[in-house]
Amino acid sequence: MPTITVEGVTKRYGATVAVDDLSFTAAPGRITGFLGPNGAGKTTTLGVLLGLVRADAGVARINGHTMRELADPAGTVGALLEHGGPHPGRTGRNHLRALALASGRDRGRVETVLGLVGLTEPADKRVAGYSLGMRQRLGIAAALLGDPQVMVLDEPANGLDPAGMRWLRGLLRGFADEGGTVLLSSHVLAEVAQTVDDVVVIGHGRCLAAGPIGELADADRSLEDAYLDLTADATAMR
Repeated sequence: MPTITVEGVTKRYGATVAVDDLSFTAAPGRITGFLGPNGAGKTTTLGVLLGLVRADAGVARINGHTMRELADPAGTVGALLEHGGPHPGRTGRNHLRALALASGRDRGRVETVLGLVGLTEPADKRVAGYSLGMRQRLGIAAALLGDPQVMVLDEPANGLDPAGMRWLRGLLRGFADEGGTVLLSSHVLAEVAQTVDDVVVIGHGRCLAAGPIGELADADRSLEDAYLDLTADATAMR
């Protein structure tokens, strides 16, 4: 049974249709890439899934429940969104401790996730002094804080150097191999091609393709080529 189900989701902002009758699934034990041009509706869809945006029609569920219905949201879903983040005056450790307190997690979990993302040493430095890559690692640590079953990540590779991207790839693969579900939105197609098992491509808020990555890309056709072919119309409009 898919852990994430998006069924007929539609969202309008005035006369603009951001998401148009969108449906797809993401299964446990797999990493699903969520791809589309700027303005395709990816961020809005993730907002609906995470209970931050109210859909005009349709529903998005995690483990059969909407985000608002989950008894333990932090223990079910970990999210990293492109916008927002910790207060720059806080240290990384204090930021995570505040999140742990709010979600009823033990302080020991803070130290665990700091170690997982490689931030133990700079944890007592103010976030204002962190590089973009370090901030991304801190965001991933926050997503992992509740030891969730599902991770929803929006552009997690932003600011990561090649070593950081390789680390992220290994982290997500390990999470999925242990039965977790990963929904990953990214524009870094070369990295997506090395990371994901399944792909959902959207344009103008509609699903253009969905399925195992091997059905879109192979030795004769790269993911980039397949993606650009699918989204040619949406990209030309920009």
